[in-house]
Amino acid sequence: MGTKGSQPPLPQSDRSTNVAAGHWVLARAGKRVLRPGGLKLTNRLLDAAELQDKRVVEFAPGLGRTAANMLERDIASYVGVDQDVDAVTRVQSVVGSRGTVVNASAESTGLESDSAQAVVGEAMLTMQGEKGKRAIIAEAFRLLEPGGLYAIHELGLTPDTIDAELADQLRKRLAKTIRVNARPLTRREWCGLLEEAGFDIEWVGTEPMALLSMRRNLADEGFGGVLRILRNVAKDRDLRHRVLEMRRTFNEYRDNLTGIAIIARKPDVSG
Repeated sequence: MGTKGSQPPLPQSDRSTNVAAGHWVLARAGKRVLRPGGLKLTNRLLDAAELQDKRVVEFAPGLGRTAANMLERDIASYVGVDQDVDAVTRVQSVVGSRGTVVNASAESTGLESDSAQAVVGEAMLTMQGEKGKRAIIAEAFRLLEPGGLYAIHELGLTPDTIDAELADQLRKRLAKTIRVNARPLTRREWCGLLEEAGFDIEWVGTEPMALLSMRRNLADEGFGGVLRILRNVAKDRDLRHRVLEMRRTFNEYRDNLTGIAIIARKPDVSG
């Protein structure tokens, strides 16, 4: 897949549209905001986290949109961690001399213990099974100094009392559609995982999961961005097929999907 100018390639650019992960397919279409609750929920999360003057580590920064957002909030330092080499190159080009991006997995970053005041992760725990989720959450806990916070923005299931059979059906359909074994959880389950790892829940916010709705895209991408996406989808049959397939699935299960953001704090041992 070609790039414009000197822009680094998108992650998974070497894979065909039919098999690439759904979020990177949307990026090929020109979409720049790839989070379940949209830019609105990301901003609510970052506002609640009060990141100014904090040392921040971000897991799986993707296209670097949130990294740029955090730098605008005058954080003290930024370290991104991504296991995709293309993502590392892309995000490093976004943050420039104001941050560092390392090629490592979120389960084992190689960074110093107690070195961060905030760890941020969006739409990445959802893509992991239970073991992977626990490993990443444990790594976030290790990286944070006492009193530090873990801010996540993920795909949620709703309501908390969702029928187990429906939840299983939804997860299987999502996995088939986005080509990733997505495992969204209910609010209760997300909070429970964080609490089991030793965190205290401080804040929870939700927004509709409307990743492919016209209203959400106008809000997140702007009019010009929406035109770019429509043009790209119109001229590429495989891209159009994947995007419409995802849209059908999201619409079918819209009553049971939500964007959820949580701020969890590592207890301050001095408290």
